[in-house]
Amino acid sequence: MTGILVLAGTPIGDIADAPPRLAEELSGADVIAAEDTRRLRRLTQALGVQPSGRIVSYFEGNEAARTPELVEALAGGARVLLVTDAGMPSVSDPGYRLVAAAVEKDIRVTAVPGPSAVLTALALSGLPVDRFCFEGFLPRKAGERLGRLREVADERRTLVYFEAPHRLDATLTAMAEVFGTERRAAVCRELTKTYEEIKRGPLGELAAWAAEGVRGEITVVVEGAPEKGPEELDAAELVRRVRVREEAGEPRKEAIAAVAVEAGVPKREVFDAVVAAKRGAP
Repeated sequence: MTGILVLAGTPIGDIADAPPRLAEELSGADVIAAEDTRRLRRLTQALGVQPSGRIVSYFEGNEAARTPELVEALAGGARVLLVTDAGMPSVSDPGYRLVAAAVEKDIRVTAVPGPSAVLTALALSGLPVDRFCFEGFLPRKAGERLGRLREVADERRTLVYFEAPHRLDATLTAMAEVFGTERRAAVCRELTKTYEEIKRGPLGELAAWAAEGVRGEITVVVEGAPEKGPEELDAAELVRRVRVREEAGEPRKEAIAAVAVEAGVPKREVFDAVVAAKRGAP
């Protein structure tokens, strides 16, 4: 029989947030793959747990090389527990390769739900939470960062990012440039820790605040783009659109009505533009 891969969420700050099942899995797993074995020791000590299984490191630098070894252990019937430094494995942390490889081999994958910086920041932000997208870390290079932000400039859903404290100033400045200085956002710092802080406000103000320097683990939540109003078209464009419809065989009356709906303007405005153009008015 094949084993099972368990992804375990770990506290993002307060150790008391550790789910009860985490201690059970840490003590019972055959293999524990940890992003940082030193942090794992501190976690097990804080929880009063003595792991009985083999402990191996599993981080960005060795993830590709170590995945086949762990899959082999799973294929041999081992219970493999994957933990990262904080939060849920594979969410901007090591884990995706191992999950994908296990799924490909029809090995069962399950999880111990735990604290999430993404959901915690989203809930505390004061911004809409009904629809959101997680964008992870932005590129370090300024040009690539701006390009990534422009890709979501019109995204209506709330956006969630992770960011390093020493890059927060540049990131918020870039966001203000692309999204607008008045777009609402929240910078969530040191979530669940002693010095937790939620700084809310327009991106322009937050960028100025971050220029003074910020410390700690950072999650940034940004309001989605506002709904665009009706397209603003001048008289010449209204006339052009009516003509296109007429040339396609649509009666003028229906063409005027359709263009008025497209442009979000009264039919009379489109009619007057067509009449003025027919008379040769500018």
